Amino acid sequence: MIAHLSGIMLQKSTQCLVIDAGGIGYEVIVPLSTFYALPGEGERVNLHIHTHVREDALSLFGFHSRLEKDLFLMLIAVSGIGPKLAVNILSGIGPAELQEAMARGDALRLQSIPGVGKKTAERIALELKDRALKSLGEREITPVSTAAGQDKELVDDALSALTNLGYHAKSARKAVEMVREAQSDITLEVLIREALKKLA
Repeated sequence: MIAHLSGIMLQKSTQCLVIDAGGIGYEVIVPLSTFYALPGEGERVNLHIHTHVREDALSLFGFHSRLEKDLFLMLIAVSGIGPKLAVNILSGIGPAELQEAMARGDALRLQSIPGVGKKTAERIALELKDRALKSLGEREITPVSTAAGQDKELVDDALSALTNLGYHAKSARKAVEMVREAQSDITLEVLIREALKKLA
């Protein structure tokens, strides 16, 4: 069972990596949260690894941080969530934000992640709330509030507008979240305009 991999990045794409470790090229699937934190081809890389074994395949999933791997393992423990969906979830939301959404039992925020439906979001919120809370330790969690609901509606409206303009959902969400981090108090019109600048 491979738990950690250190080697030279031979190939790098959003779908998977190829890492040369001791003369053997390992294909590793990574979420976008890990992909954007990685060095370029030809450089040394260190990854936390989950080895997923099925009857017909053996797949390696790689993570830049221990938190990403822990969240991945929590997600695949939920009925109906396989490794590919877990990677998609980690690609659609930052690991710290995902951890807090799980700890709050915030099914609405989880449902806003591309590829996560209402029932899946509710299962994650229900089954992983206690584990996520425990993993946070002493950190304080802000409960889901009306303001949070209004903020989600603002983000959803902005994402809807951007995807209707032809932008990819993941790229649009990343741009919107970057704007929201920089400006907490913002109108829908300004949010869309600033997100378009990020996407340009």
